[in-house]
Amino acid sequence: MYKNWGEVMSRVRLGGAPKRVVLAAAHDEHSLEAVRDVARDGLIRPILVGHEARIKTLCEKLGLDMFGVEIHHQPDPAVAASVSVSLINQGLGDFLMKGALETAVLLKAVVDKIYGLGCGRVMSHVALLEVPRYHKMLAVTDGGMIPHPTLEQKRDIVINAVGLLSSLGYEQPLVAALAGVEHVNPKMPETIDGDALKKMNQEGVITNCLVEGPISMDLSLSREKAAIKGYSSLVAGEADILVSPDLSTGNCVTKAMVEVGQAEMAGLIMGARVPVVVTSRASSAREKYLSLVLAAAGCGQGLDL
Repeated sequence: MYKNWGEVMSRVRLGGAPKRVVLAAAHDEHSLEAVRDVARDGLIRPILVGHEARIKTLCEKLGLDMFGVEIHHQPDPAVAASVSVSLINQGLGDFLMKGALETAVLLKAVVDKIYGLGCGRVMSHVALLEVPRYHKMLAVTDGGMIPHPTLEQKRDIVINAVGLLSSLGYEQPLVAALAGVEHVNPKMPETIDGDALKKMNQEGVITNCLVEGPISMDLSLSREKAAIKGYSSLVAGEADILVSPDLSTGNCVTKAMVEVGQAEMAGLIMGARVPVVVTSRASSAREKYLSLVLAAAGCGQGLDL
């Protein structure tokens, strides 16, 4: 269990050699700026794929030390994505980051059935947040990939999030399958899915975690409110992972925690053989920095979950 980002950073520092990030279409100032800051702290080593002349110009502008930095000249974004994925497949990189290309272009290379990084599960977004009013860090999923996930996709979403936390050292993350109420209501599909996810966990389909559902967000985060309502569960007031019923809910919950609750977040795409860092230009420098740190910490995610 981690309480803050400082503890996560300590884990990365204790993990031995810096992790190798392959930055696809690296001729992007915002991405290189984040890479520079994390590399300066000795947590990652960049491998840059993109337009070489533009990369060198930006690195000089940003003060990124180019000594020993590997550059692969591939000015075409789609080719840069494919080369970046190939480097991961060859064992030359530990995780992937999006640069100056569309997310869809990068993910097309990632999910390629022959040359990609798929491992038989859907990919999903996991946000990890340090929330000032919660006693430990909190993961929220999926707020960025699958608009209306099926039950089978929700199963993979849970497995992806548990895989990330397991790679951070969690032995049995506590998972809350969110709904507006704590009982199954045929008119509320998310309650049916929450109950089904809990049963999958009990039957060994979803492992290395404890799933509760359906459960409301307040009971997931407040032991006192759970006690008032007579709701008994190990997850109540202790959730490590919040599983949203759909993308809009997960996205709104995460952004509300950041914008109103002053949470600090990082986000990754999970479900491939390595973490994928995809941050938007609207993301703060701090979020980009922390996303790289989280990816470096999560490189050892278990694929047998």
